[in-house]
Amino acid sequence: MSTRRNNRIVAFSFLGVVVGMVGLSFAAIPLYQMFCAATGFGGTPKIGAAVAPGGNGQTIRVYFNADVNPGLPWKFGPETRQITLPMGEDQLAFYRATNQAKTPVTGTALYNVTPEKAAKYFHKTACFCFDKQTLTAGETMEFPVNFWIDPKIATDPSTADVRSITLSYTFYRSLDDAERTGALAKAGPHVGSDATTGQPPARAN
Repeated sequence: MSTRRNNRIVAFSFLGVVVGMVGLSFAAIPLYQMFCAATGFGGTPKIGAAVAPGGNGQTIRVYFNADVNPGLPWKFGPETRQITLPMGEDQLAFYRATNQAKTPVTGTALYNVTPEKAAKYFHKTACFCFDKQTLTAGETMEFPVNFWIDPKIATDPSTADVRSITLSYTFYRSLDDAERTGALAKAGPHVGSDATTGQPPARAN
């Protein structure tokens, strides 16, 4: 009886370890995203309810980049390639996507910021990332992005040399596609949907 009891204990212990490892594997990506969003690690912009502090006379250049993962029949790009903006003030930019297929197609966007060391000073308050976007055949739609850049970027010795920042979006057919490329783990979470922030909704043309 003692041997059987010991075997059962070992078996249940092993099962517990396996279940725990599976659970950790599913939690790894969300935990990594939370860490990146809180620290700016991996080029992930900081996300939160922080309010733009207002300008201090300093400016910085922001470039807007856009990519489409193979397999998604969309044309996608920023309406403006670059702007010079005052630090500490809210900004609004737009991206535009066109479905080039003859049937409706759904895509999901992820984003990132370079240089990575500047990400913690890039505050994105509303965007279209992580929301499924469906375009009908030939449809064109514009998507807004609200953000501001913390003036502290100019006084931090590690970022004082940063004169420009690039905000990049990539559209995927699904989050599964993004996960297969490794992009999902480095992307920041979506915060600030149109319904909760009052920001301009996506505009269909």
